[in-house]
Amino acid sequence: MHDYIELTKPRITWLILMSTGIGYYFGRTGNWQFWVLFHTIVGTGLIASGTAALNQWYERDADRHMRRTQMRPLPAGRLSPRTALLFGIALAICGGLELGFGVNWLASVLGVSTLLMYLFLYTPLKQKTWWSTTVGAIPGAMPPLIGYAAAADRLTPQAWVLYAILFLWQFPHFYAIAWMYRDDYARAGIRMLPVVEPDGESTARQILLYSVLLIPISVLPKWMGMTGTLYMAGAIALGLLFLYSGVRVSLDRTKARARRVLLASVVYLPLLYCLMVFDPVRS
Repeated sequence: MHDYIELTKPRITWLILMSTGIGYYFGRTGNWQFWVLFHTIVGTGLIASGTAALNQWYERDADRHMRRTQMRPLPAGRLSPRTALLFGIALAICGGLELGFGVNWLASVLGVSTLLMYLFLYTPLKQKTWWSTTVGAIPGAMPPLIGYAAAADRLTPQAWVLYAILFLWQFPHFYAIAWMYRDDYARAGIRMLPVVEPDGESTARQILLYSVLLIPISVLPKWMGMTGTLYMAGAIALGLLFLYSGVRVSLDRTKARARRVLLASVVYLPLLYCLMVFDPVRS
C-alpha cells in the first residue's frame, strides 16, 4: 500500500488540492455546498494522483539514473510497470467521472485536459528542451480553474487571476528544484535549464524575472474586488521576501541558495492563500 501511495506523490497533491479549494472559494455564490466541494476535492485528487502515477510509469527508466528517484516503486522493482499503468489509468478515469457526475462537466474537462497536457506535452519535452518547464506550467496552474469551475460552472477574469498567480509561482519553485538536482537530471538525460547552462546565470535570471512579475499579479485580487487591503499588504510583503531569495541566488549561484528559494516558494503559496481566505471582500 505504501508503494501505491508513493506513486500518487501526496506531497505534491496536497498543494494541488489547496489551489483547487481556493478556486472553489472564490467561485462559489451564496451558501457553501459541502457535497459539491467534497466531489471537487476527491475528483481532483484522483486525477492528480493518476497523473503522478502515469508520469512515474513513463519516466521509470530515467528515474533509475537519478539518486533522488531511484528508490521509487518502479525503478526499485517493488511494483511492475503494468500494475502502475493500470493503477494510474484507473485513478484518472475515476477522477474524471467523479468531477463530471459529482460536480459539472466543465470541471471534468479541465481536469482531464490537465492530465493530457502534463503527460503528452510536458513529460516528453523534458528530454528535448528546457522550455518544458514553461509548457508544464500551463497544466500546472489549472487547479484553481478546476475549483472555480466546480463552484460557478464558468470561468471569469477572477478565475484567471488565480491561474496567473500559480502559473508564475511555479517558475522559481521548479527552477530551484532543477538547480538543486541538476546532476541527477543530467544523468537521466533530462534537459532542464541548469543542465543546458550549468553556470546557473540563466536559471538565476529566470527565477528573478518571475519573482518580480509575481508581485504585481498577486495584488490583482484586491483591485478586482476579491480581497481586501490586508491581503494586498500581505501579498506585497510576501512577494518582496520571495524576491529577496531570488536576488540572493542571482548574486550567489549555489545549491544552498537554490534550496532557500525552494523553501521560500513552499512557504509563500500557502501563506498567500491564507491571506485570501482571511481577508475576502465577501463572506
